[in-house]
Amino acid sequence: MADQEPAEEAPEEKPPRSKARRITYIVLHVLLHVIFIAHFIGATVVFILFDKESDECPGNILCKMNWCHGYGFLIVIFVIFYILWLYYWVFKPYVGIKLYNNYLEPAIDKWIVFSRKLIVSGVMLLIVISLAVAYLGYECRYDATKAIGLLGPVTFLLIGFAVSKHHKRVPWRIVTHGLLGQLLLGIFCLRAPFGRSIFECLGEKVSLFLGYANYGARFVYGDRICDDYVFAFAILAVVFFFSVISSIMYYLGWMQFILNGLGFLLQAMVGTTVCESVNAAANIFLGMSESPLVIRPYILILTVSELHTICTSGYSTVAGTVLGAYVSFGASPAFLITASVMAAPGSLAFSKLFYPETEESLTRSDNIQLEKSPDSSILDAAASGAAAALMIVLGIVSNIIAFLAVMFFLNALTEWTFELIGLKNITLLFLLAQVFVPIVFLMGVPWEDCQQIGLVVAEKSLINEFVAYKHLGQLVRENKVGSRSASIATFALCGFANPGSLGILIAALSAMAPARRSDITRVAVRAFFAGSFVSFTSASLAGILIQDDFTS
Repeated sequence: MADQEPAEEAPEEKPPRSKARRITYIVLHVLLHVIFIAHFIGATVVFILFDKESDECPGNILCKMNWCHGYGFLIVIFVIFYILWLYYWVFKPYVGIKLYNNYLEPAIDKWIVFSRKLIVSGVMLLIVISLAVAYLGYECRYDATKAIGLLGPVTFLLIGFAVSKHHKRVPWRIVTHGLLGQLLLGIFCLRAPFGRSIFECLGEKVSLFLGYANYGARFVYGDRICDDYVFAFAILAVVFFFSVISSIMYYLGWMQFILNGLGFLLQAMVGTTVCESVNAAANIFLGMSESPLVIRPYILILTVSELHTICTSGYSTVAGTVLGAYVSFGASPAFLITASVMAAPGSLAFSKLFYPETEESLTRSDNIQLEKSPDSSILDAAASGAAAALMIVLGIVSNIIAFLAVMFFLNALTEWTFELIGLKNITLLFLLAQVFVPIVFLMGVPWEDCQQIGLVVAEKSLINEFVAYKHLGQLVRENKVGSRSASIATFALCGFANPGSLGILIAALSAMAPARRSDITRVAVRAFFAGSFVSFTSASLAGILIQDDFTS
């Protein structure tokens, strides 16, 4: 019994250690705030005293400021950080919770009950649809041929409903809100210079951040492999980097904060769950392999419909890490960023159209458990993140080799079959191009360019978007397609919906949640078509919104 007495006294030693840890935590945070504010003051003094005024607008020191670089970007970070800090530590605990519980929540509940009445909901949806159609019609006032692009979203919606998993359970509110968000973001990014500059800056910063993985890849694999842009080494290195970063952010609690904030915002706007919304937002700049890492602890408890949404979001966007490659082929960086932004709400809409929810979600904002990291330290979190990324990368490499090999085999088999009956150069890719001709016409592509653009979209759908963007760049340089057709094609190609990505997504999600592999493979193919329709809808809307000064 005497040996057991120290074990009984052990719990009494925890409070002092807890208090010491709390004091250390407070001191460290105060010190970091002092350093951050001192650095900001120093940068402000240097900017005012030593930076010369712009020749274009003398006397105005703000005229020369670039809000995406240097001191201007520091101001943006400083302001956003302290707005969030004051909200999280001051406003929310002392004012926000009481305000929400006593006033906002009752008002929201009453509005939800009122707005979900069948008649009211129908009238609201009719008004929203009418305003959207009226605005798009207004955009076509100087060029009536642009109105053909309106047929695209309508056709894609009808096809989506026809193949829906549960026709009677389609959440038309989510579908309408998602498509409206896709349109509004297109207007903001394509018609407002301020909005376009914001997303160009965000894309640049995210690509720059993830680009630091290239240093590790060059050290391990060498400059020659990375300079040649070898997929398995140069591109997949970012999976290791982001997996480590996300694990560290989970350990520090930052990722839980992001999940809670963005998830609540997007869930309130569109109506989807936290994990669906956050993953869709992450896919704006991250790829289908990196984005699910953000919600990795919750993949095991997602419903089948939520898994379908995760897959659709991955197929309908491209990673920020590969935007540079597309730009090198001649694609417009502004259009690429805009396409990824528009795809976020669009993927939520089409995913719920193709596979409506029939289960009770465990990841809504009111019941999701933002669990803490099981790691014991930052180094432990980094090590576990790197180890988890290893299995993901191995699965991606093995699956993409197998899927692309099968696709090229089928292409060659089709060509050989037609050669036996005297028809040459008839490949599976050529046949698919004929299928895509009417589809790209519905997107608004002029008829004289439909054959070429249809072939490019077929290449993207059968092979990958790298081949398609390279071919599109050749067509533009040789003046074989018009500028408007090329712009629409840029949006249509901006997605990972191809056979290789099908294998990548299945491998990545299965590595994160092996127990859900059967569910993932069950929804992956359906999500493949849903993701394609998201890109095609963005292309249709962009064809109407893009003005001549963008395409010239």
